[in-house]
Amino acid sequence: MSNRSEIFKRMAGVVLCLGVLIACSSVWTLRGFAQGYANPHLLVEPSWLAEHLSDPKLRIVDVRGDALYLRGHIPGAVSLDGTSAINDPDAEVNGLLLGPEAFENVIQGLGIDNDTLVVVYDQSSSLSAARLFYALEYYGHKDQVRILNGGFAAWTSEQRPLESGRREVAPGNFTARPIAELQADVDYVKEQVGKENVVILDVRSEGEYLGTDVRAAAGGHIPGATHIEWSTAVEEGSVQRFKSAAELWEIYGSAGLSPDVEVIPYCQTNVRASHTYFVLRLLGFEKIRPYEASWAEWGNRDDVPIVVGREIS
Repeated sequence: MSNRSEIFKRMAGVVLCLGVLIACSSVWTLRGFAQGYANPHLLVEPSWLAEHLSDPKLRIVDVRGDALYLRGHIPGAVSLDGTSAINDPDAEVNGLLLGPEAFENVIQGLGIDNDTLVVVYDQSSSLSAARLFYALEYYGHKDQVRILNGGFAAWTSEQRPLESGRREVAPGNFTARPIAELQADVDYVKEQVGKENVVILDVRSEGEYLGTDVRAAAGGHIPGATHIEWSTAVEEGSVQRFKSAAELWEIYGSAGLSPDVEVIPYCQTNVRASHTYFVLRLLGFEKIRPYEASWAEWGNRDDVPIVVGREIS
């Protein structure tokens, strides 16, 4: 009997130790998740870019606009003359991306091939940079695009070299291959309203969300939408770097977002929502489906539900 008792005690001890290890492992995993970005490769620092300026398969794209680009830019960078250059001027809804063929032509003109690693930057907040980031990922260049943290302001704050004038490059062979799962249309969004494991995320200003700042035929928001303004993801000041993973998890996690839910970000024309798309990609979210037409479409239709003011839960 004493032998059996001893065996049971040892087995109980092993089970207890395993339980403690599993619990600790979970805590360590969560802490690690919060302490570092899940996809840190999507964000590069000026020091990294400076070391890779001469890489033959790297293309740096300046999206500040030609006027600023010609005055001075990061060595080797080419210019996309503002993100309006990738908008379809003939679309019924303002701000929609160009179709595959037209988008392909623009990107090829930047000297981008299918295997090119692209680093995008704007002045500082990465708002415009994220729009191109999202567009390239949607058109099949996923995991081959990076954003320069803090943009041009971060580069110049470290007194790194610049060049002026236009950098000419040979056309690339980029092929547009749309990924349908990375974009939502109005019918898809209507179907998701009220569903579990789906977060419709309004990233506009509070005034737009509440309906006091009206930028379409109607103001307000999509029913059930969670509101987190896009700009909360970056630091304040002249160099607007992305906040730490811990800070971002506090912002998005406290609002009920987690990697196991589908997130549908929207704004006015999917520029600000593209920025949030990038932030969620940085944190490791995989089910992100921005509403491309956003409020420019939803707020101008009479067959969709709209909430004005705050919702009472």
